[in-house]
Amino acid sequence: MYDEIYLGIDIGGTDVKMGIMNKNGELLASDTATVNFDMYETPILRTVKRASAAFLGKYSEYENKIKAIGVSATGQIDSRAGVVTGTAGHIKNWQGSRIKEELEEQFHLPVAVANDANCAALGEYWIGAAKGVEDVIVITVGTGIGGGIITGGRLLSGARGIAGELGHFSIQSGGVECTCGNRGCYERYASTTALVKMISEKQKIGELKAFTDEISGKTIFEELGKGNAKLQAFVDEWIDYVSAGLVSLVHIFNPSLIIISGGVSMQKEHFIEPLAAKVKARIMPAYRKDLEIRQAELKNNAGLAGAIYNCICTHN
Repeated sequence: MYDEIYLGIDIGGTDVKMGIMNKNGELLASDTATVNFDMYETPILRTVKRASAAFLGKYSEYENKIKAIGVSATGQIDSRAGVVTGTAGHIKNWQGSRIKEELEEQFHLPVAVANDANCAALGEYWIGAAKGVEDVIVITVGTGIGGGIITGGRLLSGARGIAGELGHFSIQSGGVECTCGNRGCYERYASTTALVKMISEKQKIGELKAFTDEISGKTIFEELGKGNAKLQAFVDEWIDYVSAGLVSLVHIFNPSLIIISGGVSMQKEHFIEPLAAKVKARIMPAYRKDLEIRQAELKNNAGLAGAIYNCICTHN
């Protein structure tokens, strides 16, 4: 029953999720712990090590049967060394964390580490919406833009294992300055954060009648469902930005499937369908043939599943 089981650790900026999964992708146990409880004064990796040990103690029937550990981690991850090489500036004590080395030392098991967005892509490829599809782009639309690229059934990792930074290619050469130091980055125009900022500004200058005190992706799409035509026009403008980036990615990587994840992906009628129509209208005919655009399936378990799949591929 316990043949080939794995520990997955999905490290985000707010929480760490831990899970035990078998080689078929069946989740046997899971738990979460907070990592930003003191605004990262306690280094995330220290919290992760403590929480993972407690998790294994709680599910002790699996502890001595785990074959290896797969880690999904926020930030730029050197997947070969298992080290955090870059991170958002608001996360202290994270850059330089030697995840692979410290976890192997603690648990005496082989460890494979990859970026969280890449792991989400691998999870969807293994047991989710992209199962069985060899050429896939998985893109997460949320606070920022993340994702992963699978080509020929293999994750595109690049020279240092940090390829697939989908939020930071430029779609406006002289555009808005980005936290990464570039200008006109995709996530500055196509993230849910960008949508919320756009709608907030339209309300402030009187181009859009206020419909709520708290503007969020959720409230925007709730209002769209009521038939707010003026709001629809602005959301269409935002979807144009999302589609512009996808058109470029399609022409570079020629996927047969694009998976959209993140909370906004649940909006099939008001987001997924119009996005697919815009992308297909703009790409060259040969790239349009058999291309599908659909929503992700695994939701919050995608990173965990992908971490374990990456671990299985690395250590088998």
